[in-house]
Amino acid sequence: MMKKLALVTGAAILLLILLLALWLISRPDRGTTGAVSTQFRWIGPNDKIVVDGFDDPKVQGVACHIARAQTGGVKGALSVAEDASDASIACRQIGPIKFLKEFKDGEQVFDEQRSLLFKSLQVVRFYDRKRNVLVYLSYSDRVLTGSPKNSISTVPVMPWPPPETGAVK
Repeated sequence: MMKKLALVTGAAILLLILLLALWLISRPDRGTTGAVSTQFRWIGPNDKIVVDGFDDPKVQGVACHIARAQTGGVKGALSVAEDASDASIACRQIGPIKFLKEFKDGEQVFDEQRSLLFKSLQVVRFYDRKRNVLVYLSYSDRVLTGSPKNSISTVPVMPWPPPETGAVK
């Protein structure tokens, strides 16, 4: 009986370590632009608002920045805290827009785990053909339920560099 319990416990610990390792190495490729502390913690890192930048993998010439809360303290340091669902996104044209691959509306362009297993922050892309605009939507979801909190950013598909408007130089 004790042998069986030790075997099950060992397997559970190994599974948790494997899941943690997978979670750590599967983080999206991005660059942290900056962060500000929002709450002091005596033990562990402070709570923060973190801003990261990322490029759309299928649309050249578009860059996005996303800001979201990051829980500190002991749970935050161990990556077991569940972060808030709030996020803000801003996307801009930074060069000539070129569609590198065909994509579907609602396709994911960014994904980040907000808790160890059950919650994630996602950014999906839509193309409004009528207005010739790319729309980026950020939202948070869980395995069973989601959050209505969301943020959008739109990027008009325009020639690059933008044509002169006749404004005073």
